Amino acid sequence: MDGGNTQKERPGSYRGLELLPVHLYVLAHLKKAGVDYAKMMVKMSELPLSLIEDAIRDLMEAGLVERDSGSAIKRSKARFKKAFEVHKHHTYYRLSREGELFVRRIDEKWLKEYFNALFSDGWRVVKELSRSGKFDGLPKEFQREEIREELLVYRFITPLGRTTRFFNLLVEFLEIRAR
Repeated sequence: MDGGNTQKERPGSYRGLELLPVHLYVLAHLKKAGVDYAKMMVKMSELPLSLIEDAIRDLMEAGLVERDSGSAIKRSKARFKKAFEVHKHHTYYRLSREGELFVRRIDEKWLKEYFNALFSDGWRVVKELSRSGKFDGLPKEFQREEIREELLVYRFITPLGRTTRFFNLLVEFLEIRAR
């Protein structure tokens, strides 16, 4: 596909669900992991459990994520697992077929539209932030208080201005390249 949104909604919207960066993270995490559970996403991203659980619930309601059935899981299916096979002690999730198709459409053009719709000069800010690793490392034109506040709200930076583990994983999983 061309990376466009087939629902003809604004970038970052899917069937009425406004996709937040945490939603993108869960989708990208599940694409990389194959299947995983909420507490592992929390452990990796350092986001609150309630935020991840809410995002999973939103994505399930939109039809992008589904529960994974069965009592055991092999490493070939759960790529972040270290053991060959583990018994499930959590509720595991995976991308639905619809979710897989949606994630495949996420390309650089889609990401640019998404981040620019999220906040002013969003795409350039995200790319520069991924390069510099801190708010103070952004070009002066982006070191405005309203951008800093947006980055804090989306949990891209800490109150001290350093990028968060969540942001770094989001950039890595979405394969956003700094210049």
